[in-house]
Amino acid sequence: MRLGYFTMPLHPLERDTTETLHEDRQTIIYADRLGFYDAFVGEHLTDKAENVTNSLMFLATLLPETQTIKLGSGTSNLSHSHPTLIASQAAMFDHLAKGRFIFGISPGALASDAEALGILDEDRNKIFAEVIDVILAIWKGEPPYDIEFPDNRFKVSTRRTQIPEIGRGILMKPYQQPLPEIVGTVVAPHSKGVIAMGQRDFHPMSANFLLPHWLNSHWDNYKQGKALAGQTARNTDWRVARTIFVADDSATAQRYGRSDPRSPYRYYYRQMLTKMMISKRHVIFKKHVDEDDSHVTLDRLLDELVICGTVNEVVDQILALREQVGDFGEIVYAGMDLVEPALGRRSMDLMAHQVMPRVNEALRLGSETNAVATA
Repeated sequence: MRLGYFTMPLHPLERDTTETLHEDRQTIIYADRLGFYDAFVGEHLTDKAENVTNSLMFLATLLPETQTIKLGSGTSNLSHSHPTLIASQAAMFDHLAKGRFIFGISPGALASDAEALGILDEDRNKIFAEVIDVILAIWKGEPPYDIEFPDNRFKVSTRRTQIPEIGRGILMKPYQQPLPEIVGTVVAPHSKGVIAMGQRDFHPMSANFLLPHWLNSHWDNYKQGKALAGQTARNTDWRVARTIFVADDSATAQRYGRSDPRSPYRYYYRQMLTKMMISKRHVIFKKHVDEDDSHVTLDRLLDELVICGTVNEVVDQILALREQVGDFGEIVYAGMDLVEPALGRRSMDLMAHQVMPRVNEALRLGSETNAVATA
């Protein structure tokens, strides 16, 4: 099982923007040194707490200071820009990264972003589908471009203005051929979008703020999509994000991970609960669709969604999660604000150097035991 990193990010409103942007940079640089496989960074335009406004621009600052970690837009909000812009900018980033790039995509769910862009009343999922069709056509096509799909508002052509002998009218292709890995973050239980991802060979990342019992619905739908494409789904392509805190002792883990009023985990889930309630998307926090809203409390979310404890306790919780939801290829560690930087860094260190080796050893031994039992 691989170890990844994801940050929205989400910082207290009173914190300085310059400081938090550089803090998030240093955290990913540290993840690279610890051997994390990849790091995804979200983007929003109108949220002071989530203050990365362009994930590719942010990630570009990390290229000279990281060595092996793959850098993922987490996500590029496709409803916000013309597909020609996104295709060209993502392709250039892939060249700068020499292939250390994962193209994370979503429609862009923040209503205030949509209002600021004048698309609040638009069907952003439809725009998303239109944009990705055009991006893929650009990357797979050759000039002169005459890209036009039925019922798609975006049309791309350079036929009238191209001058091939001097390179004019040619759109850049990615460094990775034929395409970089494309990952979609999945939030809603039973999301139909995951079926489409399977059909198109995009890879799902299940959100860290989704209760564990909903996770299987993502994998089931992804398998369905792959089957419709005549292919078999691979567990290694499924990323499961979780909110994790590892400490040297249980008391510290419980305090910083859940109970302390200053806990960044408590702040994170207070923010998420408020946002999901307002947008009426809080079913992700429910045991079942018809559960009464009064049962969805902050303390329950912390109990259900924060994996925290000592190394052994976290290993046990991750193995229990895998037993519950089945095999997946990567656990993605959700980044938090660094209220106590030493504890935040120590958690990442313990996760990379002690938790994951023990998890993978347990999985290896389990596979060997199963192989013997079925021989």
